[in-house]
Amino acid sequence: MSPTPHNATHGGDPAGAPVSFEIYPPRPGVPHDRLHATIAALAAVDPRFISVTFGAGGSTGGRSLEVLRHILESTDVEPLAHITCVGNSYGGASALIREFLDAGILNFLALRGDPPVGTTPDDVYTGDLESAAQLVQLIDRVQAEHSPYAEEGVLPGAVRVARRHEVQIAVAAFPNGHPRSRRARDDIDTLLAKQAAGATFAITQLFFHADQYLGFVERCRAAGVTIPILPGLMPITSPQRLRRVLELTEESLPSDLAIALDVEPTAEGQREIGIAHSARLARDVLAGGAPGVHLFAFNNHDTVLAVLGEAGILATA
Repeated sequence: MSPTPHNATHGGDPAGAPVSFEIYPPRPGVPHDRLHATIAALAAVDPRFISVTFGAGGSTGGRSLEVLRHILESTDVEPLAHITCVGNSYGGASALIREFLDAGILNFLALRGDPPVGTTPDDVYTGDLESAAQLVQLIDRVQAEHSPYAEEGVLPGAVRVARRHEVQIAVAAFPNGHPRSRRARDDIDTLLAKQAAGATFAITQLFFHADQYLGFVERCRAAGVTIPILPGLMPITSPQRLRRVLELTEESLPSDLAIALDVEPTAEGQREIGIAHSARLARDVLAGGAPGVHLFAFNNHDTVLAVLGEAGILATA
């Protein structure tokens, strides 16, 4: 199955809608057993892909590749590798892309990336790799050089040269605007540039209301964006997690969700509120024409599978 979402609607019925997940490599010294169990549970629902994040400045490159290889070798799911411009030059990023390609990874998420806390853009952008659009072009070029064609077996001992397997390259999209955008139109113009560079689909930053995503997609289509735009959903199951997510993303406070979490005294009740909120969001965006849903799993399968179950996407969860 191709990891690229289709530009198809689901007629308001979420059952069987395509899903995908994001996970991250364990910290150094943390056993992989729990993450491997989560990967197995996520793979069991037949997602289009499982993406693996990449740390700023290459801090988790090796561990990302280890997780990507595990997905590739132990499941039937397509792994998708994150790559960022932060701390990378053309040469360094090229070498990393080749390493992923050598491992059999053909799907990427190209990100500019944000400077780590305490640094400035001048500290982390080297000058020759400064945008996600440049990174998209680099991935495509490196793959063309790495595998200019494919070979298919015809008869024992005989092969036929065939068209190379094209990489799929995802990019980020921002329904509520990137924190450093100067104008509302900037985010759409940036997405158009990524599309022109060769991006095959987009995954959004989180949002808290369906009309934020649906309105953004409508504006993108009017401006000429044609690639699928996959909604990124993040189940928020505690006030602490909400505060942390807002710090990292600089999104506006969703007052309805914040109040509901704050007044609920139990952790289990807060978890149910977060699951219900994300499930409602999933149903609404699918009803509005989303080509699937992408869930940030926080390396825990229970919550995201519960969201899919409550949304009616899975028969059971």
